[in-house]
Amino acid sequence: MTPCTDYKTAVRAYTEATGHEWHPRAALIDMDGTLYDSMPNHARAWKRLMHEQGIELSYEEFFLHEGRTGADTIDSLFRRELGRAATDDEKRDLYNLKTVYFQEQPPVNPMPGAAQMLSELEDNGIRRILVTGSGQSSLIGRLSTDYPGAFAVDDRITSRNVTHGKPHPEPYLRAMELAGTQPWESIVIENAPLGVESGVRSGAFTVALTTGPIPPETLADAGAHLVLPSMQALADILPKLLQEPEKNDQIIKSLNH
Repeated sequence: MTPCTDYKTAVRAYTEATGHEWHPRAALIDMDGTLYDSMPNHARAWKRLMHEQGIELSYEEFFLHEGRTGADTIDSLFRRELGRAATDDEKRDLYNLKTVYFQEQPPVNPMPGAAQMLSELEDNGIRRILVTGSGQSSLIGRLSTDYPGAFAVDDRITSRNVTHGKPHPEPYLRAMELAGTQPWESIVIENAPLGVESGVRSGAFTVALTTGPIPPETLADAGAHLVLPSMQALADILPKLLQEPEKNDQIIKSLNH
């Protein structure tokens, strides 16, 4: 599918498809590959872990699993590659080992443009909710330092808060419940196909960012309403994007008078 890269077209298409005018009050924001340039470290840790289980996969494949809980990732790969489900002990022990491998690597950097994006949301009165499939405490614990005041401790949905991880819509539905918003009052900010699918299935307006090796077409195929080349690109257009529904309302009112 050809990605939509124009925010005005994306907002109009969303309104036509859902039957609801989009008026965002909450931003539901992924962490890995969105707030932090952490996916290369995750991919290396997963590849090492799976190699030790006799499962040989490409480095790039692990970007496609982003958004799943650790247990779901292990079980999915075991079922596909070994022809059996992972046991509960394997899910727990292997994910703990993957966490060790992740922590052994150099610290990851905040994603360029993310601080500006969060500031623009705050300036426009948009509540910010973290929605991550990760339980990586070393990174979640950095949020208050790298993005002070952006995410209240109670405004975080992690793998520990859901029964079903991405691509199931539960993480984003839980975030909307937390924010007290409807889907058409929400914007999902993602960078991975499973996360995009989760956001779209929740009914929210979903923006996908190509911050890794996943091509824009794959994000569009997952249902992204708007696909942008970087977090910085989103930060730069965000003020106009958030004002677009208000402009549409003004046009409609002028036509009705």
